[in-house]
Amino acid sequence: MNFLEKYNNGQTLLVDKDLDWTSFDVVKKIKNTIKCKKVGHAGTLDPLATGLLIVCTGKNTKKISSIQNQDKVYTGEFILGKTTPSHDLETEFNSSNDVKNISLNDIKLICDDFIGEQLQRPPRFSAVKVNGKRAYKYARDNEDIIIKEKKINISNFKITNLNLPNLSFEITCTKGTYIRSLARDFGEKLGCGAVLSKLRRIKIGGYNVMNATTINNLIEKLNKEIIENNN
Repeated sequence: MNFLEKYNNGQTLLVDKDLDWTSFDVVKKIKNTIKCKKVGHAGTLDPLATGLLIVCTGKNTKKISSIQNQDKVYTGEFILGKTTPSHDLETEFNSSNDVKNISLNDIKLICDDFIGEQLQRPPRFSAVKVNGKRAYKYARDNEDIIIKEKKINISNFKITNLNLPNLSFEITCTKGTYIRSLARDFGEKLGCGAVLSKLRRIKIGGYNVMNATTINNLIEKLNKEIIENNN
């Protein structure tokens, strides 16, 4: 089996996505390298997020839907007492509140409120379509829109470190959960606001970022395969 046949027959590649790369950029880079017609990813990661991005090639693109439907595990960090229009650091802070009186017990009680099935409103700065147009396009034009809530499930939400105003967490959730929306809702319940400052996806179902490689290392490996195949 030659190189192209291998990837047309189907491969599942685990990428540890770097900061500032879009999921589309990763797929495009791989596709341009292997020259395979079908290449897709199993779940978008925002440019400001890092971690596990699963890329399927050839016949394995049929597995994308089933992979997407598996639970995801993220680690990350909120900045308490701040808000931004995008609920992360992509936009400028637009409010600031004192957090010195917030206790770990207050935070843990609020975490418990988010466990289970619930409705979540996606961020205005998101790719959700409203009347055929991406929500972030309305947001950039300062147009008010109503975004429908979506059903999600959070099975685990724990605090791993608190160093005010920074709060580190780990969360296990279903497909379609926006951690930026969680930051917004968490800050509202706490009464001081919160923004997502760091996010890393570490698991999708049985796939683990520990078994992933950076895009640069992956491309280097693929190019070596191409050279060996041509010799």
